[in-house]
Amino acid sequence: MKYELYYWPEIQGRGEYVRLALEEAKAAYVDVARGPRGTGAMMKMMDAQGSAPPFAPPFLKAGKLVIGQTANILLYLGARHGLAPKTEAGKLWVHQLQLTIADFVLEVHDTHHPLGPSLYYEDARPAAKKRTAEFWKERVPKYLGYFEQLLDANGGVYVTGRRLTYADLSLFQIVDGLRYAFPKRMRAFEKEVPGLVALRDRVASRPNIKAYLASERRIPFNEQGIFRRYKELDA
Repeated sequence: MKYELYYWPEIQGRGEYVRLALEEAKAAYVDVARGPRGTGAMMKMMDAQGSAPPFAPPFLKAGKLVIGQTANILLYLGARHGLAPKTEAGKLWVHQLQLTIADFVLEVHDTHHPLGPSLYYEDARPAAKKRTAEFWKERVPKYLGYFEQLLDANGGVYVTGRRLTYADLSLFQIVDGLRYAFPKRMRAFEKEVPGLVALRDRVASRPNIKAYLASERRIPFNEQGIFRRYKELDA
């Protein structure tokens, strides 16, 4: 079965967490909106009349299934491609970790859009500076410290133990994204989370991920996505 991934074609965004899982699994998929008339096809699916239309991208078409929400998609893929534990408790635990990552991703977004997504960054610059200072003082240590603690408690290889899960792929994206958006702040903070830094490198060296990162399929970070680099926020 070839999966169809629907997400905005110009950015990594929340769709990147799904792409990483598909690439690690070496699953056949097409990034629909990056093809001819793909964005139109994506919008048509969201506008379709029916009992269960997707609310927003990303969503994944798997045969007759259409699955929305990043964590929900990963819950589905993890069970089918060896990226989650086999037990029900294990699957729910990794899903819980992914939902925590999703909470953190929203906080990253709010550093540059603290007053809501409809305003331009330039319209909220003073609030963004204040929000970013709070983010690095309180939120980054809380979230990344939590995952660092889990790594240490589970042997320091992957976040749940010795086997990779989709949560590890997502944590790779978090570290890389913070390095892009806040290079100075992240360099100073990385000494507090050596396990997460090592995890990032471990994921990046996996053959399928390494090939993906070197390919044109990996959209570069840019100032339209979730992780955005603004010099004044990285003081």
